[in-house]
Amino acid sequence: MTITSLLIFLFIGAVAGWLAGVIVKGFGFGLIGNIIVGIVGAFVAGLIFPAIGLSIGGGILGSIIYATLGAVVLLFCIRLVKSA
Repeated sequence: MTITSLLIFLFIGAVAGWLAGVIVKGFGFGLIGNIIVGIVGAFVAGLIFPAIGLSIGGGILGSIIYATLGAVVLLFCIRLVKSA
């Protein structure tokens, strides 16, 4: 993994985590937390969405959308666990 690909990976994670925090109100974790939420969200999306047949195009924008949807699912699950 080159430095450029690592920076793109972190950028996508940060944007996806921030967008998910905006969509799911009340969840803001700062820059590092947003990157982690975005990366974990992309992992969750990689597990869930192909299983249900959902596919989003490639590229950086597609990756951001994919990771954001996964991060929203992750934050929604965290909210369910916290309220229980």
